Amino acid sequence: MRVLVTGAAGYIGYAVARRLAAAGHDVDGLTRRDTRSTRRDAGLPAGVRPVRGDVLDPGSLPSGPYDGVCHLAALTRVRESFQEPLRFFTANVQGTVNVLHAAAGARVVFGSTAAVYGTPERQPIPETEATAPSNPYGASKLAAEQAVRYHARTGAIGAVVLRTFNVAGSVDGRIDPDETRLIPKALAVAAGRAPRLEINGDGLAVREFLHVDDLAAAYVAALEAVALGEDRVYNVGGGAGTAVHEVVSAVEEVTGRPVPTLRRPPQPEPPVLVCDSAAIRAELGWRPERSGLREIIRGSWSALTRGDG
Repeated sequence: MRVLVTGAAGYIGYAVARRLAAAGHDVDGLTRRDTRSTRRDAGLPAGVRPVRGDVLDPGSLPSGPYDGVCHLAALTRVRESFQEPLRFFTANVQGTVNVLHAAAGARVVFGSTAAVYGTPERQPIPETEATAPSNPYGASKLAAEQAVRYHARTGAIGAVVLRTFNVAGSVDGRIDPDETRLIPKALAVAAGRAPRLEINGDGLAVREFLHVDDLAAAYVAALEAVALGEDRVYNVGGGAGTAVHEVVSAVEEVTGRPVPTLRRPPQPEPPVLVCDSAAIRAELGWRPERSGLREIIRGSWSALTRGDG
């Protein structure tokens, strides 16, 4: 298939474009960045053609024709979404609508988030759980999901929504650059780039982690499986929950360096957030293969220290 990947120079978009090219697809990578830059995080994977454009500028978007689109360009930081909610709705909802118009007729795999569920009591969280986002970021992604799914129901496209939990790990020496997230922050502390890791409460909150390459494989499986007029939603997760303090211990074990922590007062956050990914495993045959916590940490640490050296 000829496929467009939006946000292809980003952390997840790069991994998805890389997997699609390796699977033999003809891939265009949409990015606002100059892919000729010497920055480690600016380029595209081998075999992916760069296409400059902005999802908020419809005139800059390529019209294809494309057989498929993996839409990953988005704003993602929860705390920032409280400060600038309109910016998040514009980027995540209007940007998605613009992509749907530009890639008319193409099957779509849309990158969404567990934030659409809010903080449900039922764990692990299945796709049938009611959506109740508790922040503007999650609300904007849910609205974009609905645009994609209603468009699919007209028969104009086939669409798959992938709701991901905590993505981590490294491919091609590229790591998650967002050090507001737990594993990148803990590794930054181990590397001496930050003085300490701040933890809310007792460190017993349980989260799960998915290797970015396993997530990329889910995009390939979804794109190849969806048919015209179909509308599917899948959770994608690594399968095993891990307490925050256990993540810190694993980082210290893998890196051989201490990770000083600072305990902050508990915050109103769910004690457990774990994904039920049974549906995508059963229907698409997808399985996480690289999402063991220590493998994620080892790869990220290796990429981080190579970059520092």
